[in-house]
Amino acid sequence: MSEFTTGESDFLLDGRPVRLLSGALHYFRVHEAQWGHRLAMLRAMGLNCVETYVPWNLHEPHPGDVRDVQALGRFLDAAREAGLWAIVRPGPYICAEWENGGLPHWLKGHARTSDEVYLGQVERWFGRLLPQVVARQIDRGGPVLMVQVENEYGSYGSDAGYLRWLAELLRAQGVTVPLCTSDGAEDHMLSGGSVPGVLATVNFGSGARTAFDVLRRYRPDGPLMCMEFWCGWFDHWGGEHVVRDAVDAAATLREILECGASVNLYMAHGGTNFAGWAGANRGGGALHDGPLEPDVTSYDYDAPIDEYGRPTEKFWRFREVLSAYGPVAELPPAPAVLGAPGDVGVAGWASLATVLEARGGPSVEGPVPPGFEELDVDRGLVRYEVTVPGPRQPYPLTVRGLRDLAVVYVDGERAGVLSEDDVRLKEPVAGHARVELWVESLGRVNYGPRSGEGKGITGGLLHERQFLHGVRARGLRLDALDSPAGLDFGGVPEDGSPGLYRGEVSVRGAGDAVLELEGWTRGFVWVNGFNLGRYWSVGPQRSLYVPGPVLREGGNEVWVLELEGAPAGGPGLRLRAPDTAGDIPGASS
Repeated sequence: MSEFTTGESDFLLDGRPVRLLSGALHYFRVHEAQWGHRLAMLRAMGLNCVETYVPWNLHEPHPGDVRDVQALGRFLDAAREAGLWAIVRPGPYICAEWENGGLPHWLKGHARTSDEVYLGQVERWFGRLLPQVVARQIDRGGPVLMVQVENEYGSYGSDAGYLRWLAELLRAQGVTVPLCTSDGAEDHMLSGGSVPGVLATVNFGSGARTAFDVLRRYRPDGPLMCMEFWCGWFDHWGGEHVVRDAVDAAATLREILECGASVNLYMAHGGTNFAGWAGANRGGGALHDGPLEPDVTSYDYDAPIDEYGRPTEKFWRFREVLSAYGPVAELPPAPAVLGAPGDVGVAGWASLATVLEARGGPSVEGPVPPGFEELDVDRGLVRYEVTVPGPRQPYPLTVRGLRDLAVVYVDGERAGVLSEDDVRLKEPVAGHARVELWVESLGRVNYGPRSGEGKGITGGLLHERQFLHGVRARGLRLDALDSPAGLDFGGVPEDGSPGLYRGEVSVRGAGDAVLELEGWTRGFVWVNGFNLGRYWSVGPQRSLYVPGPVLREGGNEVWVLELEGAPAGGPGLRLRAPDTAGDIPGASS
């Protein structure tokens, strides 16, 4: 057994100074069969530690329905087998460009405060989660060196009592290794997010010396550490693919280490936001109160290890810098890639209404539209129905408080697609009329003052200035389609109508692959019941990553839930091997 502590200026392992050379790798963004390879790649870059968040909402989709928290334990075991230490950041809030910052959609009380209802839910959750961490601490023979208290709290609130309560809860539930906080290197963030007696660390992408100088004003003693060195960045749907120059990033890494500090690369390997778990941000400057900016499925992050687990130029630049501070392992064998390309034969289709009838939640009717949270929809869509009374002349139809996108039908005919910035149908609607609005959540906000905001229609439906009442709503959760067997399928429509498309592709030489979606508009894809995530023609992401372990030799089932419109005249999907030159799904082709 070993002891890991914090000294006056260094981390100490059994009394000897040690520097943490860590890399972020989230177990929930990597297929479990590939954990070993990705962890070995961290060792090959010259790292001695791995860091991961824990998303509460992934593990508890419904109150009390706790699922596979053992995954964290298995990942920590894999880290130990790979010869890596580990830092665990269990939240309860994690940000991470993850749906709702990791907080469940059903959470009650005022999150991230001393609200008693919220604290009770956190205490119950940590009681289920933390045994996976406690049993694997370094003083018990495991890899865990350090556990974080909350996450970047100084960017959000000033409830010091809440942070102290969390630190005490971690101790009470058996965490004996050092605790830490992490915040931006700014006065209000460090003062709002740090806890007396708990190591404070800082997050930044450049200006290491300045950042550490700010930290030293608050903490004259203790090890220096950059808990998040932002060596890349993430992408938004409809935006540009973000790239950070490898030479510039390596220079900042060198500066961090020259300051005598420890570091955690965010991200060392980003992975993928499978199953629609990508979060969203708000534009609008410091207050983050502007337009919704949903995150793409790829979390490649322009990291040194790309989404496929391959070394990039940044990997080799970082490896050169890190080699001066510790041993560097050999590269592991590269993952297998698809042996031969294949076209997906699409042979069946079911309308959205058919899918909703078979797999949707209960219908709800009331005077105002219910939100996604009331319908227990975390990821997915809701159909709202309302009748415009009549006879009456045509008037504008407006949706108040719409989040995020609504495909609208009037008397069964498509009338338009509405968004937060475009809430009125272009053509007026006369009564009587039956109006349907299929609303999809593009990801809950994961950072800023608007975190926790509801999804769906949060205001009301207006005909001219008059509210329309008697709204019927029914939700469809994405996870209801993880096993779509038993649905009734008809022939494939020539006009590319929205709906669930069923296909099959024959595979020779199963391995990592790219799924091309030429001509498809917006939706989700499942391969053999594994949800690859969202696709959307607005880019910058033009294809989806298919992990090799998902595929099997011979026939493979492919399901596509298209929400706006498939290619007319016969949908086409193609599976191929990644380009050896660097096929990053986060970038436009």
